[in-house]
Amino acid sequence: MKKKAQLELRTSPHAHAGQDVVQIMRNVVWATVPIAGFAVWQYGLSVLALLLTAVLSCLLSERLFNRLGLEPSTLGDWSASITGILLALTLPPGFPLWMTAVAGIIAIAMGKALFGGLGMNPLNPALVGRAFVQAAFPVAITTWTPSLFNGRFTSFIPTTLTAPFQRPPAITEWVQGVAVDSFAGATPLALMKFEHAATPVTDLILGATAGSTGESALVILVCGLYLAFRRMLDWRIPVSIMAATAFLSWAYQLIEPTAPGPLFMLCSGGLMLGAWFMASDMVGSPVTPLGVVIYGLLIGFITVAVRLFGGLNEGVMYAILLGNAATPLIDQWTQPRVFGADGRRKQA
Repeated sequence: MKKKAQLELRTSPHAHAGQDVVQIMRNVVWATVPIAGFAVWQYGLSVLALLLTAVLSCLLSERLFNRLGLEPSTLGDWSASITGILLALTLPPGFPLWMTAVAGIIAIAMGKALFGGLGMNPLNPALVGRAFVQAAFPVAITTWTPSLFNGRFTSFIPTTLTAPFQRPPAITEWVQGVAVDSFAGATPLALMKFEHAATPVTDLILGATAGSTGESALVILVCGLYLAFRRMLDWRIPVSIMAATAFLSWAYQLIEPTAPGPLFMLCSGGLMLGAWFMASDMVGSPVTPLGVVIYGLLIGFITVAVRLFGGLNEGVMYAILLGNAATPLIDQWTQPRVFGADGRRKQA
């Protein structure tokens, strides 16, 4: 008797992307390695210690909350590692290590564990940690170091090894023959906003300026494009952020010719790092095609508004956190209508 062919039915989804959380997070870590390596070359031992401290504090905090919650270890999903790396890249190169450890603990505790762990956190954990230390240590978070200073591979920036709750070293001290006075650098955004002084475009693109650890626009762009081509981030988010930032700064420059132009806005500060590596976080960003565009435009608008009209010279961190908070509402507004549903019917 001829055997009949069998039809196997399975529940949806029937297609599999071939990528899981671990693989995506691991690739994000690989993509940040060149950015971190370039930062170490720019600032030397202090940034290397900053990166190690941020990552270790995040990993240890993650493991602690796993044990307290009687859950298996989640260190293998790479999420705590990427939180530590991104956190370090948002901090000043000479940020005290004990404050960095506090930022790492807060990032995992309040930005992730408090909400139930990976996939349930509404805000970007690295930015939660950064926001906390900006409020708690306003002087240290705004103390900048010019890049490529002499002696960066043989000594630490004086403020790096400051003991907990102690005053940083006096500004008149010397490190390897380099006056610490030269360490009191201002960022390009601060120079433009408060002194109306321009910064060479080449320095902005390469990150050869005073600022946070990860501000090399060119290196960040290349690493972000790697993730986009691997389809491990939604390219529409960073493109929408950059488009909104460029358009609004161009439009305002038509009204106020002395205002910074689009290229300055795009390449200065933390815009590139925030757009490609933080705003694109799958947990805190919308899932609908229209939603991700609205989300990106909102972040770009808030960034430009803070930079031009706010009391602070940088607004990327607040823009992304506000965008994260608005994500559920954006998703609700932009959900496509279910096929066959009656749009006139009201819900009970």
